[in-house]
Amino acid sequence: MKRRPPGRSLRLGKLDLREVPVGLLDGLFNQFKKGLKRTQELVLAPMGRLLGLRRLDEAQLEELEDLLLQADLGVKAVDQLMTRLRAELKSQTEIDPKAVLKDELLKLLRQRPARPFAESGTQIVLLVGVNGVGKTTTLGKLAAHLKARGEGVLVVAGDTFRAAAIDQLERWGERAGVPVIRNQMGGDPAAIAFDGATSAKAKGTPWVLIDTAGRLHTKDHLMKELDKIRRSLQKVIPEAPHRVLLVLDATTGQNGLVQAEAFAQVAGVTDLVLTKLDGSAKGGVVVPILDRLKLPIAFVGVGEGVDDLIPFDAEAFVDGLLNA
Repeated sequence: MKRRPPGRSLRLGKLDLREVPVGLLDGLFNQFKKGLKRTQELVLAPMGRLLGLRRLDEAQLEELEDLLLQADLGVKAVDQLMTRLRAELKSQTEIDPKAVLKDELLKLLRQRPARPFAESGTQIVLLVGVNGVGKTTTLGKLAAHLKARGEGVLVVAGDTFRAAAIDQLERWGERAGVPVIRNQMGGDPAAIAFDGATSAKAKGTPWVLIDTAGRLHTKDHLMKELDKIRRSLQKVIPEAPHRVLLVLDATTGQNGLVQAEAFAQVAGVTDLVLTKLDGSAKGGVVVPILDRLKLPIAFVGVGEGVDDLIPFDAEAFVDGLLNA
């Protein structure tokens, strides 16, 4: 793997890793590579021959364009990439296609950078999303991630409509070594959110992660439920919630994106979390999702393990995608 030149910064959580040993950075790049292995094998490996050339004719450019589309980058992004490649070929005798693609992809991915996931006092984080996207599991992994950073975490089982979600979060709490506040199935999510915020504020706990129901009957229904939770939280901490993370299955189709847009419109979403990037999703799907939802990506899930929810970094992602 190529070593990162001195003086370049990678934001991981709340840390500036400019001076962190290369081995730690390699770990992040390797996690992305592991999660994007399927994309590399099925789509990007055939691209290696083309990316190694210094001149490409029109037939080779069309072949490369087809491969980029197969990686699920989306028509808009692929058009932008190919326009840049053609411009470079027209103005220079030789080019490095991989470097050109990397540079253009980074421009696309950095249009909406995520804020560092850092605390200042008690931070309230809501996780929202439709059922089946991995929201509860993501919350558990996020709790483990923050606990591993040495920060206090309280988990609130706010999805009181599914007994399985409450039980699942309790298991994650045990696994991560963090407390879980729960209510009975069918209880009031706003009341349990209030209890969690009150407890965390009293104890000085930096992070409160609140699960929410994944039902999406109507926008009005969702708005009323989330507004009630928000009002309850603001009785304790006026600025709450500090973050609203929309959890989205990276394998989602058009219907899933429409549902995600509905959540984003009514829930005050601040960041995205993409799950199942290691599954049937092709890694390039990150680009059209960013373009469609106009929101930064805070974390991505690249596996089933507790450590497989990692902060999104554009350069690490592109290097993993292109196997740089």
